[in-house]
Amino acid sequence: MSKTILIVGGGLAGTIVANGLCRQLGTQLRSGAVSITMLGTCDTHMYQPGLLYVPFGRMREHEMFREQSRVLDRRINFFVDPAKAIDAEKKQVTTDSGRTFRYDYLVLATGSRIMPQSVPGMQEGAHWFYDLEGARKLRDALNAFQGGKIVVNINAPHKCPVAPVEFTLMLHEFLEAKGLRDKSEITYTYPIGRLHSLEPVAHWAGPVFEQLGIKSEVFFNTEKVDPQAKTITSMEGSELPYDLLVTIPPHEGASVISESGLGKGGWVPTNTKTLHREGSDDIFVVGDTTNIPISKAGSTAHFEADVLIDNLASLVQEGRWAREYDGKAFCFIETGFSTGTYVWFNYKTPPTVAPPSQMLHWFKLAYNRLYWLSARGLL
Repeated sequence: MSKTILIVGGGLAGTIVANGLCRQLGTQLRSGAVSITMLGTCDTHMYQPGLLYVPFGRMREHEMFREQSRVLDRRINFFVDPAKAIDAEKKQVTTDSGRTFRYDYLVLATGSRIMPQSVPGMQEGAHWFYDLEGARKLRDALNAFQGGKIVVNINAPHKCPVAPVEFTLMLHEFLEAKGLRDKSEITYTYPIGRLHSLEPVAHWAGPVFEQLGIKSEVFFNTEKVDPQAKTITSMEGSELPYDLLVTIPPHEGASVISESGLGKGGWVPTNTKTLHREGSDDIFVVGDTTNIPISKAGSTAHFEADVLIDNLASLVQEGRWAREYDGKAFCFIETGFSTGTYVWFNYKTPPTVAPPSQMLHWFKLAYNRLYWLSARGLL
């Protein structure tokens, strides 16, 4: 009897899973023993890490987009029809158009979304680079900036956890190049008692910020933004004035997850090793959608996807499990416009930060170009 694999979400994680399954299940796809269907929200695929470079004019918008149908293997049944309701008991997904898709195996790759509207005044008073519109507006604001107080405000949870550090260091060099650094004050806020959730990154960033004259304030959980007074206030009672506010807005998972009763805040309770939705043996979770307490980053999604591909293919072909996910994550960190570093870790190995170098910066730029091979599952 034919098996149907249904993938909800067309971002990096879902795309790698779909393409990887096509490679491993070629025989079954040709015979009709397996079919793979993806439900996406739009017909384009965006390289999200490229948004970091847009405000500084370091990446052109056209470089960040491809038609999703061209990124996907042609054997995948792809529909631009967002999931509206997921019924785990009936093993079916209903879409915005009213269509119903049944499945034998379901892959939830619904990702995350920014929620600036969840903080009073943030949407009106702040800039961000976590979506294209925000990155464009921030680019314009930086080009018009002539000096003053800049607050880089980080909220949790958020994806791409090293991006705020990267942005802050790139901002420092951007202002230097424009001759505005000595006319500007940069203050970086973080919601816990150190500069980053990963302790080694925090210990590395502290001395770097100090050397560059970047101020910081920890235990800063944003309560509100006042666009008229140009102040940002924390729940701890601190108030910071700004001339330019750059925020990393809090994130939530997809609304279809919470509305379907699959996870609070859009995050699905996920087995840290098997990537099953807790309590299910036919629903897998990958990428930002999981509630696994590790970085919500592209590399995490990629490593999870690789494990999921092996396991789903093994279940279909051999009726057995292949391997477990070990928590692996690897993130390049831009430390300016000409140097970079990286951090990697897994469930057993704590994070380490490599010494910054020009070579690592070029590795990051090279990966920017190789992303599309990664999305196709070829890297």
